[in-house]
Amino acid sequence: MEDELRCFACKQFYVNPVLLPCYHALCLNCAINLQQPAQNATATVSSSLANSENAESVASSSSGDYQESDKLSILSETDSGVVCTSRPNSYVGTPNGLLFPTALSLSCPICHKLVYFDENGAHNLPKYRVMQHIVDKFGEIKNLTFKCQMCEIEPAKDATVMCEQCEVLYCDSCKETCHPARGPLAKHTLSEPKRNTASLAKGKDTKCPEHSDEILSMYCLVCKVGVCAICLMDSRHTSHDVQAIAHMCKAQKTELSHNLQQLSERARSTTEFIQRLKGMSDKVNENCVEFESIVTAQCENLVAAIHARRAQLMECIRQDKELRIRALKDQVATCTTRLQHTTALLQFCIEALKETDSAAFLQVGSMLISRVANTDHSWHKEWSAPRVSPHFDLTLDDKSVLRAIDQLNFIQMKPPAAPTIIPEECSAENNSVTVAWQPPPQSHVEGYVLELDDGNGGEFREVYCGTETICTVDGLHFHCMYNARVKAFNSSGEGEYSDLIGLQTAEVAWFTYDPILSGPGLQYSEDSTRVTCEGWEYRVALGSVGFSRGVHYWEFTVDKFDADTDPAFGIARIDVCRDKMLGKDDKGWAMYIDRQRSWFQHAGGHEQRVEGGISAGGTVGVLLDLNRHTLAFFVNEEPQGTIAFRDLYGVFYPAVSINRGVSVTLHTALDPPSDIDDT
Repeated sequence: MEDELRCFACKQFYVNPVLLPCYHALCLNCAINLQQPAQNATATVSSSLANSENAESVASSSSGDYQESDKLSILSETDSGVVCTSRPNSYVGTPNGLLFPTALSLSCPICHKLVYFDENGAHNLPKYRVMQHIVDKFGEIKNLTFKCQMCEIEPAKDATVMCEQCEVLYCDSCKETCHPARGPLAKHTLSEPKRNTASLAKGKDTKCPEHSDEILSMYCLVCKVGVCAICLMDSRHTSHDVQAIAHMCKAQKTELSHNLQQLSERARSTTEFIQRLKGMSDKVNENCVEFESIVTAQCENLVAAIHARRAQLMECIRQDKELRIRALKDQVATCTTRLQHTTALLQFCIEALKETDSAAFLQVGSMLISRVANTDHSWHKEWSAPRVSPHFDLTLDDKSVLRAIDQLNFIQMKPPAAPTIIPEECSAENNSVTVAWQPPPQSHVEGYVLELDDGNGGEFREVYCGTETICTVDGLHFHCMYNARVKAFNSSGEGEYSDLIGLQTAEVAWFTYDPILSGPGLQYSEDSTRVTCEGWEYRVALGSVGFSRGVHYWEFTVDKFDADTDPAFGIARIDVCRDKMLGKDDKGWAMYIDRQRSWFQHAGGHEQRVEGGISAGGTVGVLLDLNRHTLAFFVNEEPQGTIAFRDLYGVFYPAVSINRGVSVTLHTALDPPSDIDDT
């Protein structure tokens, strides 16, 4: 609390504190020393405002409010231009007319707001009695001594006397200099500095400053000052709201206590926070030791890798050296052998030249000439140049490693925060869903993982892993609510999951022919709902959607049926043979039909001949019930036989096979027939 009890100007404990309109406090003596003629202060303020580009806005937002609400006008209440000098002990507001020649002003040393006075100056400021009481109590507890208020040296000397009229503390030297016992000061009473001077004068302070015989009994809510009964009859307070001063004091104490309780909770939480911070210091030391050991181990691993690589390079150098030495030894041996043979030939030829028998020499002369010539011609450069160089033509390329070592540094890495799903960009169409998300802010992200549940609230499974922030998942079940979530990851780990988003797939399937999945040789309409074949070979057309669950029904309208052919309608796997009639392999389940009858066909076998065919304009319906795992057919909206196939599990695509002379149109998103005969 000691900082609250020291004057901002003299840095000493408050002595006779007074309260400024901005609710900052000063010692009375400090306030007197800081006050100056009002004209000087006005000129200074005007100069500073002229040099500021935003002077008007600053003045209106900061100083204007307190000047208008907390200070009284230097003119009369009616702003009639009549100077008011009959109001004692008052401080006045920013003048809007001529100043008194003796008017004074004071700038708060803390917030620099100006207050204007009449000739009484800072003596007009109200005494800060609460501060004085607290300072006195604090001084008693700490056994503090009063300091001289007039000393110019630091620290100030202890005060020995106090002038009761000036309300200033003096040391012995300052008393002689600033308060001599002569002239008008001779009548002042000098006493020993005492504590609780404010408390002793408490009864006096409760008197009205304007009517000394009256007690302050009411509080003006507009002027925010205590008033007596006579003040209430003054024109200044007649229209103001007033409250009993005791009641107002109790109300403000209650409010202050409530605010203190809230502030106390904050202080308590801050104390706990400081304790956590202190505990974190120990944790920082522990983590630092651990991190140092990790970095040391990593550097030692790098050094070990350098040593291992050095050993490998040294081994390469030794092997190269051995190869060169071996090559030189081999060359030396070869040259030595050749030299021995040549030397022997030379010696033999020299001895032959000494032969005196011409006939004997001529017997071998031609042969020796030929051998010597051949030996000379066959002398290879190998016998005059080394096979290998004694110099190593290799250089160690260490620049990239040195650059890597120079760039070796710390990076701040932690698992990323959770991404944010963008609902307005997410959608569900047919049996596919699209999920879009935003990267987590201020996080290093290397990729994302998108997960979906099974459409029944079951476990989540990963459906995408990559760097994109939007993903479309196809091949889902119809009429299911899928929950999606996404998380980000980097080299330090995976982050938290995003919030869930639910996406509802279509209740019934809408699809067309898929020219990409279908076989060649087929022609499609612009909307891919009508298919025609011009060739004699059968071609299979597949739908754009696969089914694995639910009940689905679609129909084909036979637009053209001229030739003697058997179109086949049904379902197929994605890898069905596309150049055969549907049902010829084990990937297709179909009903092929002519003008008079139909058969069910799968894996090349056909069965259950049913009378009744089709013609141009007729319809063929396909009912795939994957809840019961069955397939049934309808011709012209009537059942065509019983259940055609059972035990169907997996993913199936709508399919049809046609050839020349046949054209069919696909109709989807239809409700299943209501009168299904399972028998």
